[in-house]
Amino acid sequence: MLGVQRKEHLLELLAVEGRVVAKEAAAELGVSEDSIRRDLRELADAGLCVRVYGGALPVPPADVPVAQRLGVASESKERVARAAIALIHPASTVILDAGTTTLAMARMLPHGDDLTVITPSPAVALTAMEHSTARVLMVGGELSRHSAVVGGGLALEAISRLSADTFFLGVTGIDPVHGLTTGELDDAVTKRALAARSAEVFVLGSAEKIGAVSRFPVLGLDEITGVIVDPEDENPIARSAEISRTR
Repeated sequence: MLGVQRKEHLLELLAVEGRVVAKEAAAELGVSEDSIRRDLRELADAGLCVRVYGGALPVPPADVPVAQRLGVASESKERVARAAIALIHPASTVILDAGTTTLAMARMLPHGDDLTVITPSPAVALTAMEHSTARVLMVGGELSRHSAVVGGGLALEAISRLSADTFFLGVTGIDPVHGLTTGELDDAVTKRALAARSAEVFVLGSAEKIGAVSRFPVLGLDEITGVIVDPEDENPIARSAEISRTR
């Protein structure tokens, strides 16, 4: 079987079964595991799958560019945003990560100039300014065209000078085994830095992120305060002990 045919078969497995196990695919196709791993690596480099130990998983819907994410699980994001807003205390300092769920949160922020909002997202900052009287602080740095969030050395320098009560973290994958993941390396680094400067870290878990795995690890589930899931999400992973646990 030609390499192109193998890759087409692997993509079909991803679409039908939701995963590829390299050992099983190699046995099925009568080729070496090294050949399958090479195929998966090339597919991952093309953005067509996410490599994990032993095989590959589909690319999460939340990994697409930010402009395309606005219509993904929008009702679920609204419910998660409302649940997250209920955790904001008066006169506190909160960090809103970049993302479509935090953008929904910015539209729901309670009024009061005793609230301070920090964000690496220009869109979130402008929305918070429009919909609340909170003090808004922008993290500076290089703006990613894919995620519309700042990162890099300038951002890390600014973050090291900040502190917050609560960080509402946005990721593209939340999985009991692989933890919290995202699709860009710089984003993962920025998210870890923001988490380190926050007393509490809550992850925003809209429906499309539960059980998904992206390429770059952010934090383990044991390193956060809790996951805010959609109360209407019937996915058993969302109700699992690993996801629903808080510390």
